[in-house]
Amino acid sequence: MSGLHLLLRFLSLLLLCCTTGSVSTIFSEESLVACHPRHVQALTQFKNEFDTRGCNHSDYSNGVWCDNSTGAVTKLKLTACLSGPLKSNSSLFQFHELRYLDLSKNSFTLSSVPSEFGNINKLEVLSLSSNGFFGQVPPTISNLTWLTELYLDKNKLTGSFPLVKNLTKLSDLELSHNHFTGTIPSSLFTMPSLTYIALIDNHFTSSIEVPDSSSSSRLERLLLGNNHFEGKILDPISKFITLKYLDLSFLNISYPIDLSIFSSLKSLVSLDLSGNNISPASLRSDTDFPLNVRLLTLLGCGISEFPNILKTLKNLEFIDVTNNRIKGKIPEWLWSLPRLSAVNLINNSINGFEGSTEVLVNSTSMLILDLDENSFEGAFPNLPLSISVFSASYNCFTGEIPLSICNRTSLTALSLNYNNFTGQIPQCLSKLMFLNLRKNNLEGSIPEIFYTDSSLQSLDVGYNRLTGKLPRSLLNCFSLRFLGVDNNRIKDTFPFWLKALPNLRVLTLSSNKFYGPISLPHQGPMGFPELRILEISGNKFTGSLPPNYFENWKASSLTMNQAGALYMVYTRTAYGYIFYDYDDTIDLRYKGLHMEQKNVLTSYIAIDFSGNLLHGQIPQSIGLLKALIALNFSNNAFTGHIPLSLSNLTELESLDLSSNQLSGTIPNGLGSLSFLAYINVSHNQLKGEIPQGPQITGQPKSSFEGNAGLCGLPLDESCFGTSAPPIQQQKQEDGEEEEALLKWKAVVIGYGPGVLFGLAIAQLIATYKPELLVKIIGPNKRRNR
Repeated sequence: MSGLHLLLRFLSLLLLCCTTGSVSTIFSEESLVACHPRHVQALTQFKNEFDTRGCNHSDYSNGVWCDNSTGAVTKLKLTACLSGPLKSNSSLFQFHELRYLDLSKNSFTLSSVPSEFGNINKLEVLSLSSNGFFGQVPPTISNLTWLTELYLDKNKLTGSFPLVKNLTKLSDLELSHNHFTGTIPSSLFTMPSLTYIALIDNHFTSSIEVPDSSSSSRLERLLLGNNHFEGKILDPISKFITLKYLDLSFLNISYPIDLSIFSSLKSLVSLDLSGNNISPASLRSDTDFPLNVRLLTLLGCGISEFPNILKTLKNLEFIDVTNNRIKGKIPEWLWSLPRLSAVNLINNSINGFEGSTEVLVNSTSMLILDLDENSFEGAFPNLPLSISVFSASYNCFTGEIPLSICNRTSLTALSLNYNNFTGQIPQCLSKLMFLNLRKNNLEGSIPEIFYTDSSLQSLDVGYNRLTGKLPRSLLNCFSLRFLGVDNNRIKDTFPFWLKALPNLRVLTLSSNKFYGPISLPHQGPMGFPELRILEISGNKFTGSLPPNYFENWKASSLTMNQAGALYMVYTRTAYGYIFYDYDDTIDLRYKGLHMEQKNVLTSYIAIDFSGNLLHGQIPQSIGLLKALIALNFSNNAFTGHIPLSLSNLTELESLDLSSNQLSGTIPNGLGSLSFLAYINVSHNQLKGEIPQGPQITGQPKSSFEGNAGLCGLPLDESCFGTSAPPIQQQKQEDGEEEEALLKWKAVVIGYGPGVLFGLAIAQLIATYKPELLVKIIGPNKRRNR
């Protein structure tokens, strides 16, 4: 490879450490020439200090670069790979020639930042983000005088502001999402090369002091949101006339902000003042305000009228006034702003649009329009021709979804859930990636509109009046991850054919007219490759489940949070500066409640088969679903015992087996499930003592009632009967045993040894507790019991 540096894949290092033979079988000749053997050995030692089983060996951004002439390691990037403590004697600190070091997103457990980083004094870039480091930043960090970029964000670092005054070449300083306290040193704003400072989400207090020499500052990005500043901090900030990006959100200041204070920041592009009180007078159109602002974020600022100041911002691309108190209609002039591409008006009290129903068409640049949680009513608006994402959930729109929406060829996401739309689903929506029409009054069937290579990822039409069958054209939606058709009138058999969709994670069919078996003869396990959530309650499904029904679920191998993102997050769609995320909603019968959950988790499994006509035994294979947190088999006709394998479900939080025909005892292992917050086994044929444990004894009596043979807490029925308390009962049993002992000793003496002795012992075993044999014939003869 040409150039000063040569890239060696970390995968090669992993292979090296696993072999005992010649390293020449692992590295190419070119690689061995590039890196000195001493450094290769040190790299191997460094890797062996950690658990690397979490490494993604296909991540080609990770690697090692060595200088062609000296063989020294000059660049090392190992992210999301290492697990274990980073010690002060680590082999890492042997690489004195390192200029670039990125160890972000590892798991350096129980580690503070070693002071030995100060010995790698040729470093130009150091990234230790997202590692769980705690404690203070060592003062030796000030030795890194060549440093241009320092990233310590998303750790648990404490103490006062790190000593960075000597780092005169530093351009980027990222300390966000830690626990730093105290004041921000005034020397920070005199550092000659500093252009980026991010201190979001810490505990900095007091005001900011800016020395007169700051007039020569090159600062372009200053992010101070989520701190606890006191006093006047805005006046000093207004002196940084080179600022382009400014985040002052949630500063906990007690006075309203006058937007004219930013008039000196002529280069300002992005301003976030969320969570602060804005002076109403400064929202007028005549306020002196930077005209180059492109992104303005004013979430939760107590605004009650639409901010007319926006009228003057001809370069505005993004405005977010979510969670305010804005009433009335959206002014017509908003759609004339020439570059406006994204508008978020979520959770206000806006009830319509000024002008005609065609007013939105005037916007030629609009890409994202979010009107969720307002008071819009009447007919569906005529959308801008350029629209890509439109959301108007939780409003009062009425009438049919107009066919004019078919002309919006750029539309990829449409959310109209929780409105009062009627009529049928338009036939032209097959090109969408996300379609949510939940909780309207739509009729007819789901149209057969999904053609080959459909990009559909989420379809939610729950809580309507839809009939017919599931469209078989869904088989063309290989990207489909979420399918919700619950609470309709769909009459169909179980969609085994959906197993062909490789990415389907959530399937909700509850409260329809589905019928027939959910397990085909001789086909064994269910076999959905990625399914996490399956809800089929309130239908007429019949039949039994084979013992291996829950085998071969790929999801069964999940552990909590192993699936990557905590929630089901789709690919973020970028629109210039703006990103759009889409999340799903499900109705979940959970812990005895029927609740709606937004942000569907990807790292758990939930199964609801309740309210059907299923019979037979509950498959033991249910215990293979290690990430199962909610299981509901209630209101069926299941028989047999409660599977012992349920005790393996260590993440289980909610278990409902009520109103079946289950028999036997409740497995004792359920009493040791740490997260089990809800259990209901009422109205079965169970017997024996209820297992004791903090998660069981705290349940209401109703969770166990309707089982004639059950006893123990929390039921009133004692397992020792009602005639005597436990201690008295035990004394009574001991007396009976002694009486029997004397009786059978007499029998043995009377009959003598031999056969009659054996018969006497056999009858004793059959009549009384086997433990009495120890008292009669001694422990050395129990082997022949």
